[in-house]
Amino acid sequence: MNARTLFLGAALMAAAGLGTPSFADDVKLPATVAWSAYNTGTTGYNQSVAIGKALKDKYGTSLRVVPGKNDISRLTPLRNGQVQFVANGGATYFAFEGLSDFAAKEWGPQPFQLLISASSDANLSVGTAKDANIRTAADLKGKRVAWVRGGDALNIGVEAVLAFAGLSWNDVKKVEFPGFGASWDGMVNGQVDAAFASTVSGTTRKLEASPRGIFWPLLPHKNEAGWQRLLTVAPYFVKHTATIGSGISKDSPHEGGAYPYPILITLASQNDGLVYSMTKAINSQYASFKDAMPALKGWALERQAFKWAVPYHRAAVKYWKEIGAWTGDMDAHNNKLLKRQEVLAAAWANMTTSKADGDAFKAEWAKVRVAALKKAGFTP
Repeated sequence: MNARTLFLGAALMAAAGLGTPSFADDVKLPATVAWSAYNTGTTGYNQSVAIGKALKDKYGTSLRVVPGKNDISRLTPLRNGQVQFVANGGATYFAFEGLSDFAAKEWGPQPFQLLISASSDANLSVGTAKDANIRTAADLKGKRVAWVRGGDALNIGVEAVLAFAGLSWNDVKKVEFPGFGASWDGMVNGQVDAAFASTVSGTTRKLEASPRGIFWPLLPHKNEAGWQRLLTVAPYFVKHTATIGSGISKDSPHEGGAYPYPILITLASQNDGLVYSMTKAINSQYASFKDAMPALKGWALERQAFKWAVPYHRAAVKYWKEIGAWTGDMDAHNNKLLKRQEVLAAAWANMTTSKADGDAFKAEWAKVRVAALKKAGFTP
């Protein structure tokens, strides 16, 4: 092959433009990558956009962020192959286990796996309108609290905070909303008094700037009984003190809880090369996007949750091992989760012959799930 042929070949590839992959730093990404996140204006969406700019600047890859109003609408495009990744939250855990909204016939335990996550200086908790005079979790009793359709992570987050005070949904006035953004618009408009969010979500800023104001009830870390009740409902939470967020600062921190958010997930069957490249691209470009907004510092290597409640994708593990960030202990933990995923999938396969529907189906699945996990030596 002569130099002219090589030149023409290169020219044809250049003419193809966005159809050629990027090979910078051994990262091979397609011209366009898609992932879903919460609505525009949320911290998950804003962080995705900031990372997308870094990918565009370095690798020429365009990141298309598809907004979803709740957990179901974020995860459906991934399951259907319309996006390759999701900047997700606590619903990752429920989808992995096949619990709550994912106990329905059309879902079940999902083959979702992690690449990388963020653990920032923010918390995830129930925020309240300051004029509602809710100063503790116990003060939520009798108040109007937002419940988002298809929003497992949000609703169970609320349930966990209520459990901290020995309360449940039966002790509050549940106000339904079609999506996360709508629930916080409802706070500003006076339709509801409390809703779940990240303390740095853009939607919380609207409430802070409104006449109602914002307040985050504390979840004191010394209250062991309260935390035990909270973790019974949401075992993926950890004690955490936030120093950033609406109405929160280093001088006025929020003692509460958090979990990794956003969590970048994909399907177990996702192309290994794409997963490897996306993991490497985000981690290696961290310095170029970390200052775009305070919450982005959560993507730092030292803040990774390598032993969380859902397993990492094999190609992501390959990258983390290559840079020396992955230990044998992490490998053992991840292998257990992969085995749990297999057990859940096999148990769900047995449900295909079930003639039950609705709540009866969920009840049947609950029994099948518990039995299968116990038989395999796992805690249900």
